[in-house]
Amino acid sequence: MEALQYPIGRFEPLPDYSPAMLREYIYDIRDLPTLVEMAVQNLDEFQLQKPYRPGGWNITQVVHHLADSHINAIIRMKMALTEEKPIIKPYDETAWAELEDVKNTPINVSITLLHALHTRWANLMDSLTPEQWERTFIHPEHGRRFNLKTQAAIYAWHGKHHLGHIQGLKERMNW
Repeated sequence: MEALQYPIGRFEPLPDYSPAMLREYIYDIRDLPTLVEMAVQNLDEFQLQKPYRPGGWNITQVVHHLADSHINAIIRMKMALTEEKPIIKPYDETAWAELEDVKNTPINVSITLLHALHTRWANLMDSLTPEQWERTFIHPEHGRRFNLKTQAAIYAWHGKHHLGHIQGLKERMNW
């Protein structure tokens, strides 16, 4: 069950991230929408409604979650860049995945949103100075500060994590 829930393993933060690592994370974030689009290409409605694991989200929920989560991520980054140690607002991602817009909106809408959002996000990260990468926000659920380097690492992992859910289900189902 652990392998189904964490197909690429759990996120493991590092003490620091090199400029080369940050470039790789930016590339991963920039490339994710295309990889998601390719992963869901030619899936029918039955396949899109299949959970990636028992008790997990279906593919439609995963795609819409990526858009919801990554919208929050870029907002958090911009808050950290424009405010001193802002306290970010957490959200209930499980409740968001159950909302009617997730049920009634075709996934291509969120994929289009991801393409635009990730272009803006990657362009923003490409422009950051070493000092800006060190800026932080406070996540009240974790009770600690996150710098923007760590946030980039988390979201590069996050995209691959959910892409792994989709790809793993397709492989297991021989789709």
